[in-house]
Amino acid sequence: MGGSTSRWDLGGASSERVSGAIGQNGRVSDPSTQPIGLSTGLPSTTIPPLGAAERHLLSQALAADPGSRRSDVAAFVADHPRTLDGWAELGGLGRDAIEAYAAFRVGYHRGLDTLRANGWRGSGYVRWDTPSNHGFLRCLLGLQRRAAEIGEVDEAERCALFLLQLDPTGVPAEFGEIASVGA
Repeated sequence: MGGSTSRWDLGGASSERVSGAIGQNGRVSDPSTQPIGLSTGLPSTTIPPLGAAERHLLSQALAADPGSRRSDVAAFVADHPRTLDGWAELGGLGRDAIEAYAAFRVGYHRGLDTLRANGWRGSGYVRWDTPSNHGFLRCLLGLQRRAAEIGEVDEAERCALFLLQLDPTGVPAEFGEIASVGA
C-alpha cells in the first residue's frame, strides 16, 4: 500500500462502507470513542414543575369559597395560560360538560406544546408517577371523559388509547378511571 497509512486496518472494506467512520480530518475515527446508544425503550418526557409563585397563586384560587372558586381559577388561568394544572382545575370546575370539555381541550393542546418544547417528539412516555406531568395528563383524562359524555366516541377512544400509550401502567386510582366508550 503506497502513500499514507491509516492506524486502522479496514480489512478490505470499501470506502462507502466505512465513510461513517471517517472523521473531519479524513482519518478513520477510533470506534471506541463513539457514543453507543443503550436505550432500554421509549424515552420519558417530564414537564417542568410549577414555580413556587404560580403554585401559591393557584392554591389561593382553589381555596376560594365555592361561589367564587371557578371565577378565581379562571382569572388565574387568564394570567397564566401555560399552566396546565390551572386548565385541569378549570375543567374540573366546569359548569357543564361543554365548558369542562373546552377547558380540558385547551389544556391538552397547551400540554402538547409544552411536551414538544421539552423534547417530546410525538412518541415516548409521559408518566403519572411524575407529579409535574399531572396537569397535562389530567387534561387528557378530563377530555376523554367529557368526550365520552357528549357522544364524541372517536375522540374519547383516541384519548383513552393515548393515555395508555403515554403511561402503560394506567391511570392511578386517585385520578379516577378512563370512561367507558360506546357499547
